[in-house]
Amino acid sequence: MEVLDSIPVSLDLEKAIKRFYVSEKSERLERRVDEILEIVRPIAKPKVIYEVCYVDNKNGDSVEIGGVRFTSRVLRVNLDKVERVFPYVATCGTELEEIAVPPDDRVKYYCLDIMKWVALASAHTYLEDYLATKYALGETSRMNPGSLEDWPVTQQKELFSLFGNVEDLIGVTLTESLLMVPLKSVSGICFPTEIKFESCQLCPRERCVGRTAPYSPELVKHYR
Repeated sequence: MEVLDSIPVSLDLEKAIKRFYVSEKSERLERRVDEILEIVRPIAKPKVIYEVCYVDNKNGDSVEIGGVRFTSRVLRVNLDKVERVFPYVATCGTELEEIAVPPDDRVKYYCLDIMKWVALASAHTYLEDYLATKYALGETSRMNPGSLEDWPVTQQKELFSLFGNVEDLIGVTLTESLLMVPLKSVSGICFPTEIKFESCQLCPRERCVGRTAPYSPELVKHYR
C-alpha cells in the first residue's frame, strides 16, 4: 500500500475562466476567480492511496481481488487475463473542502468546485503515470463502483476494505449512503489491458456531460 500526496496541480486563471463559458471577458469575473485561485493554490493537496492486489477465483459474475470478492460480470471479464490490479482511492483533499465560500456567491462557489475537479483530475493522471512507470505497465483502464449497473456503488465497502482506515490515510470517509467525503473523490480499480476500456461504452444514456466514450452495442454483447 502506498500514499501519494506530493501531486502537482496546475491552476491557471485563463483555463478557469473558460469553464464559465462566457462569450466576453469580464474584469469583475476575472477578479473574483483570481481571489479563489489565490486561496486554493498554496493549499491544494490532492492525494491517492493505492494497493497492489492479485486476482483469484474468477467465476461467472464475480472475482476475488486481494481476498475480497467483487460481484460484476464486466469486471470479471475485464480481468480474465489479468493477474495483478491496482485498487485506489483518489481525492481533491480535505484542504479544499474546508474553504468557506458564502452560498450566495455563485461565482466563487462554482470556481472552487472547478478547482476541486482540477485537483482530483490531477490526482488521477498522476496515479496512472506513476503506476505505468513504477510497474512497467502498458495500456491501462479503470472501473469505478457505481459507474455501471453491473457494478453497483454498494461495492464501495468492499473496495475500501482493502485499505483499512482510508480517512486516517488520505482523509476520505465513506458515509452510510456510500458517498465519499470530500465529494470530489473517486475509488476504483486500475488494471492493465490490451484495448482501452471505458464504462461509458456500455452505458446507453444519451445525455451525459461526463461521457468519455461513445456507447457500443457490439461491446455490450461481449460482456453477456
